[in-house]
Amino acid sequence: MAQHDLDSLTERIGGGEEVPAETRRKDRRGLRRVLIGLLAIVVLLFGGAAGFVGYLGYTVNDNVTQEQLLPEKRQPVVAPDGKPVAETGTGTNYLVLGADTRPGDAGRSDVIVLVHVPQDAETIQMIHFPRDLYVSIPGHGKNKINAAYAFGREPLLVETMENLLKVRIHHVVRTDFEGFENMTDAVGGVRVYAEEGSDGTGNGGEVVIRKGWNDLNGEQALAFVRERYTLSEGDISRGRRQLAFIKALFLKATAPETITNPVKIAKFTNAATENLVLDQTLTVGDMRDTAISLRHIRSGDIVFATAPFTGFGTSPQGASIDIVDEKGMADLGEAIRTDTMDEYGDVFVTP
Repeated sequence: MAQHDLDSLTERIGGGEEVPAETRRKDRRGLRRVLIGLLAIVVLLFGGAAGFVGYLGYTVNDNVTQEQLLPEKRQPVVAPDGKPVAETGTGTNYLVLGADTRPGDAGRSDVIVLVHVPQDAETIQMIHFPRDLYVSIPGHGKNKINAAYAFGREPLLVETMENLLKVRIHHVVRTDFEGFENMTDAVGGVRVYAEEGSDGTGNGGEVVIRKGWNDLNGEQALAFVRERYTLSEGDISRGRRQLAFIKALFLKATAPETITNPVKIAKFTNAATENLVLDQTLTVGDMRDTAISLRHIRSGDIVFATAPFTGFGTSPQGASIDIVDEKGMADLGEAIRTDTMDEYGDVFVTP
């Protein structure tokens, strides 16, 4: 699949309607310093819910851990024009990682999403980076992007992403696939749109997914986000499934039947945070402040794209790879770096 221009990135996820730029730019209140992730976007939305502030605060503080996910010594990021990249004033970039902890998958990050929150916070822009994207890894030559995680865990992946895009990664959030299952069950299941079906013969197990809308429990949701072998574009298709799942989980976790149910709130918060790891500079207090500001967010404010690539190929070592669209990646980096993603083109869609 060629993705050499902006329009080619406007892929439909979840069967939703595209949101016009003028709609996305309408005034919204109270949205600032947004931390979004596979989990974190919904973890603390309930901080003000009926008497559960103390309990949720205790649960989050007890469950969430901090590790050195950012490089210990941050190197300056230099833009192509030779000027240092501004550290602030151009939005905030979060690298959100999901690791599949099944035997044989340890040490790899199967979900790599860059979340850009603009300075004006009118949208939350999520960019999926296919794990087979063939990139330069500092100190290791060229390899698949998720090999950076295997070689040097999160700090090396951060350096790789910064070199690729010429942007600063401000924060890192990590979870694992087990949390997907538990969170889904905690909210009573999710309704997800599948662009294509899968018959249960691939790496998603025996769960059958039909094209169109699917009501999934935790076990089925886990199979939905894991499957790639039977999908038409492999990891690319799986990435779109994962983004569709994130959106579905967000909608269910913020639905009235969830946020007014203390038992669901407690179960979901525990499931979402028990495997959540934050970088060494991001505190639970920061997340709590952000959670309060998220109370007005709407589903149409969360938009998605896939990082630009030109097609598929084979590495010198014989591995299947996704070939980077160099110009497209440079354009993407400039748009993030200058906080002009709304001017980047009709790249983002809402699942």
